[in-house]
Amino acid sequence: MKPQGVVTRGTTNPNRLRRVDNWIVETCGDALRTAADPLVVDLGYGATPVTAVELRARLAAGVRADVRVVGLEIDPVRVAAAQPAAAPPGLTFARGGFELAGLRPALVRAFNVLRQYDEGEVAGAWRTVTGRLAPGGLLVEGTCDELGRLGSWVLLDAGGPRTLTLAAKLTTLERPAQLAERLPKALIHRNVPGERIHDLIGALDDAWQAAAGYAPFGPRQRWLHAVQAVRAAGWPIAANPRHWRQGTLTLPYPAVAPT
Repeated sequence: MKPQGVVTRGTTNPNRLRRVDNWIVETCGDALRTAADPLVVDLGYGATPVTAVELRARLAAGVRADVRVVGLEIDPVRVAAAQPAAAPPGLTFARGGFELAGLRPALVRAFNVLRQYDEGEVAGAWRTVTGRLAPGGLLVEGTCDELGRLGSWVLLDAGGPRTLTLAAKLTTLERPAQLAERLPKALIHRNVPGERIHDLIGALDDAWQAAAGYAPFGPRQRWLHAVQAVRAAGWPIAANPRHWRQGTLTLPYPAVAPT
């Protein structure tokens, strides 16, 4: 089966994906616990296999010990270079793209992959991947900065996108408007007046400015009050204060879908 897609830049760093990994453990853990085959694909892991290694360790510790992670890359040179990090059967590496190399995983994580594609190619890539998931399978697709301090991701199933999550390291966050730089490809070009995602980022930024009085108590308190204000204004942010304290918020994708 010919791999579908193009070779990405491959930039990666240790712990770059820790925020999304921790979210996956908490939010998608049940899907893996009940899966007949706890197979996970790290799609487009990059020039080094470190994020696939970390994903396997986090899922094994936080979800189930028998989880299997397969790192897929289109570039055969990267696949060969990753082999010393393999630890079968829990962690292996193979050549593949959006077709998932014929695998039927319960979960796919694809990060900083579609960022290099045109916006018009996103829906097709989503359909290709979700069409190859095991029954009840999930896709987590998103983007983050080089150190993982700012990020966002979409959770999808066979029916399409379900939620959008925004995440930031609060101790380095200057203002929520920074999140616009790391929106998923499906939304990053929609951060313009008249689009819902633009309204959401603007509402968060305004609430952050209005909560400046809480800055002496630390960025976490300021963020909590900003998120609470945006939710009180009618945005359907999931009521999960523990995630908020970690700099993460989630809301239904239709609330921010392109108009």
